[in-house]
Amino acid sequence: MAPLIVALAGALTFLVGRALELDWLCFWSKPIPVLALVYWLRGFPAGAYRRWIGTGLWLSLAGDILLEWPADLFVFGLGAFLLAHLAYLRAYLLDTRRLAPLPLLAAAITGAVIFSLLASGGLGALLVPVACYALAISAMLWRALARLGTGVDRRSAQLAAIGAVLFVLSDSLIGINRFVAPFDAASYLIILSYWLGQWGIAASARSTASAVPGSEIPPAPPGEIGYSK
Repeated sequence: MAPLIVALAGALTFLVGRALELDWLCFWSKPIPVLALVYWLRGFPAGAYRRWIGTGLWLSLAGDILLEWPADLFVFGLGAFLLAHLAYLRAYLLDTRRLAPLPLLAAAITGAVIFSLLASGGLGALLVPVACYALAISAMLWRALARLGTGVDRRSAQLAAIGAVLFVLSDSLIGINRFVAPFDAASYLIILSYWLGQWGIAASARSTASAVPGSEIPPAPPGEIGYSK
């Protein structure tokens, strides 16, 4: 519980800094929620799934710092978050590699719509990087949704899916605000959906203990060590 209280305190501090336009406060407080999630994650069942989720959180932390840096490091921040999505994608693939046509279709449509919307605003030299990013987040969303209805722990699958959807929403809002049509509430909607998404993804590691890449993980029997609802 303590790490989540720290995360909430960091989030509130950042929001106050944003409201008062105190850039220094935003810079120092923005990493706190994700750092708290990294610490929280340590108390979950060990295994490959937790390890890859942790890697994604560390990469997201790097992205947070790069995007908040006084200089324009947007491309580097984009790269850090792209790698974070790939880390989450790797975690989801540990549980199941079934095709899941409906999640694939939903993710493909989502990625295509996002990219088309951003491209309409004129991406210039960022066209290829943004296209690669859209592909990565679409793949991550697909595999998160593909875990639903399998032998994966139900709560883990639901939390990962919700987290992935919120993460994609946050990334979409960043692109719309930067390349298409800036809007006043953007900074608040972006960061809140991002933090909630990261919480969902991190929390999904609480009820799973994947170990073998590509395996279907059956529900653990009640009372098994390292398994929780």
